[in-house]
Amino acid sequence: MQLGMIGLGRMGGNIVRRLMKHGHTTVVYDKDPKAVAAIGADGAVGSSALEEFVKKLEKPRTAWVMLPAGKITEATIDTLSRLMEPGDVIIDGGNTFWQDDVRRVKALKERGIHYIDVGTSGGVWGIDRGYCMMIGGDKAVVDRLDPIFATLAPGIGDIPRTGGREGRDPRIEQGYIHAGPVGAGHFVKMVHNGIEYGLMQAYAEGFDILKNANIDALPVDHRFNLDIPDIAEVWRRGSVIPSWLLDLTSSALARNDTLDNYSGFVEDSGEGRWTVNAAIDESVPAEVLTAALFARFRSRKEHTFAEKILSAMREGFGGHKEPGEHPAPSPAKPKA
Repeated sequence: MQLGMIGLGRMGGNIVRRLMKHGHTTVVYDKDPKAVAAIGADGAVGSSALEEFVKKLEKPRTAWVMLPAGKITEATIDTLSRLMEPGDVIIDGGNTFWQDDVRRVKALKERGIHYIDVGTSGGVWGIDRGYCMMIGGDKAVVDRLDPIFATLAPGIGDIPRTGGREGRDPRIEQGYIHAGPVGAGHFVKMVHNGIEYGLMQAYAEGFDILKNANIDALPVDHRFNLDIPDIAEVWRRGSVIPSWLLDLTSSALARNDTLDNYSGFVEDSGEGRWTVNAAIDESVPAEVLTAALFARFRSRKEHTFAEKILSAMREGFGGHKEPGEHPAPSPAKPKA
């Protein structure tokens, strides 16, 4: 199947490579000609402008936009909508606010263009691990594009199957879901990222407590000089709190147990705020997720070991760099 990809950054480029690896064809565009040339060398059909990109796609066209949420995605989709034809499909796979999806689909429907929102989780490791996808859109269109989603999904892997799921959509166990109409995909991904904030904050605070277990303010016989990298590693093996985030933390600590290659300045990319706002709209208490969001705000004024843990995790799964900081070393691939 053919897919067009706009945006060849950390995730867009790897999505293209994973598709080509499994026999799909791709047409690509990025504002950086070097990015287009690099992936063109791997087999993608490059384009130097959006107009050329659209002309190279087979009808009915499918164009996946993988750009930062906000003005650049908005402008790109607006331009695409003027170049594409009825029956074509535009996919937004970035971290767009779900209410923007709801607005867009109405405008695109007037032109006969289909719109799909895909909340995509997998970070820089998705090319090998696959991408967990939360999809919103018309069922017929989503089903037609299933070969694309099935290829990108992680597959069932070695995760034990959950009893009692007989007769339910088998795609779920493969790592992707048609969550509902347009907007539902990004809504589910928004909450996913809000939970991610909470999980990351819990790990960060826990490791900060461990690190400070030998401070002078404690009685001498209450002090412990703990090996933080070893604790992170042992928790990965048989404890009740393992996760990929813990894998990444253990990997970062193994490389540098003080994490002094990180400042501890922790950005929030929007989803945490949107999740808290959704909780307010729904009158749902969300104390942990709200506290995790505010902890990120605090990190921009004072940097603790906890914030350095957060920075290490963000770089590990998404390749996120701290503003104004020298790039940290590339993370080692976490052990299984």
